[in-house]
Amino acid sequence: MLRNRRAKIVATLGPASSEPEMIEKLFRAGVDVFRLNFSHGSHEDHRRRYDAIRRLEEQARHPIAILQDLQGPKIRLGTLPDGKVRLETGARIRFVLDRTSTDPTRLPLPHPEVFEGMLPGHKLLIDDGKVRLVAHGCGHDFIDAEVVTGGVVSDRKGVNLPDTLLQLSPITAKDREDLAFGLELGVDWVAFSFVQRPSDLMEAHQLIGGRAGVMAKIEKPRALGEIEDILRLADAIMVARGDLGVEIPPEEVPGAQKDLVRLCRLAGKPVIIATQMLESMIQAPAPTRAEASDVATAIYDGADAVMLSAESASGQYPLEAVATMDRIVAHTERHKSYPPIIEALHPSVEPLAQHAVSAAAAEVARTIGAAGVVAFTSSGTTAARIARQRTGVPILAITPNLHTARRLALLWGAYNVRSDDVTSYSQMVEEAVAQVRAHNFAQAGQSVVVVAGVPFGAAGSTNNLRVVTV
Repeated sequence: MLRNRRAKIVATLGPASSEPEMIEKLFRAGVDVFRLNFSHGSHEDHRRRYDAIRRLEEQARHPIAILQDLQGPKIRLGTLPDGKVRLETGARIRFVLDRTSTDPTRLPLPHPEVFEGMLPGHKLLIDDGKVRLVAHGCGHDFIDAEVVTGGVVSDRKGVNLPDTLLQLSPITAKDREDLAFGLELGVDWVAFSFVQRPSDLMEAHQLIGGRAGVMAKIEKPRALGEIEDILRLADAIMVARGDLGVEIPPEEVPGAQKDLVRLCRLAGKPVIIATQMLESMIQAPAPTRAEASDVATAIYDGADAVMLSAESASGQYPLEAVATMDRIVAHTERHKSYPPIIEALHPSVEPLAQHAVSAAAAEVARTIGAAGVVAFTSSGTTAARIARQRTGVPILAITPNLHTARRLALLWGAYNVRSDDVTSYSQMVEEAVAQVRAHNFAQAGQSVVVVAGVPFGAAGSTNNLRVVTV
């Protein structure tokens, strides 16, 4: 399934896209990674979707990545008098540590960690920021706050706390059950919500134990302050602009997105831009011009992937949304402005052989006009080092590890293939040419740059570069 683009498409499955026939259509239309959103649906729902993807993978004879997205902790109000309360701007309100309230001036908030971390001046945002308050007095079981922006709040509405460091794990009891289920199925990536600090990812790695890639969802301002340390521990990043856009001013979101993409590219870690990319296509067969521009901006920034959420999960036009995103990405990458923008960032090359050889392979391929780079990789790191150079030359990533092949579906420019391991130089060249021909990666007479490590099959040993004519 060679695509006519380098950036990848992630699509969320849901009620509108659970049937095997629709999943296959979405894949054929351009989906590289399928997301299972564990905030919704039962385990049996997700098992059926997982099984359908794996059957499709076998039929298509091409590895497909499956991303499990965990719900994470949700801070919500308790139950209110008559189910809802109107808060007037300028009113004084007290939050109380309780599950219910019969007093409209006392809002129940059954989360002790909020009261422990709250300080005067901290903001409380209800219902995605539609109602805003500022704390001016705090105790172990109360928060006195003033309503800055009034409105109606109802039972169980979410509460965002952009200024407050919450002493809680991002992995809830539900998440642990969901994670165990997902790992049993065999998901390739796991996205963790509510990441605030590096220690959150250390816990994630302990639970996963290398069985899947660890993805940090950046949706908290606190995470931005420790992003470099978080990035060192994450295998990939998702820029969750929905929640992030609630907790920081909207005018700061574009800059944060660009910073995160740049840092990920420098680190050689995949980055997904997510949320509200083609949101109008939940109910309309075509996007707005602003949405098309938003997707294109993520591609110009150098993102590895762009993601559809409700558009493909519950919208009326899931197939059209994928096809539209595919066209926008492909057209953007062909635009004359794309190469100079994407190549303006020059990642430094670490003084290690494997880094230097990978970077050299990308440069040699560009210089000689090679059809692509063939990277033999056991862990996927070699392909990631080549991809971070963003030369525009496609990468044929060959690995004996099926899990690695699937994870590489998220990586910019990589066409992932599982093959038997090679044990000699001659076998390396033969396998490279055979795979190039099998997947129409190059025509007879064209050159490809082949990268591998000796001894063969050892992770982190990339030290050999060859130019081969097909």
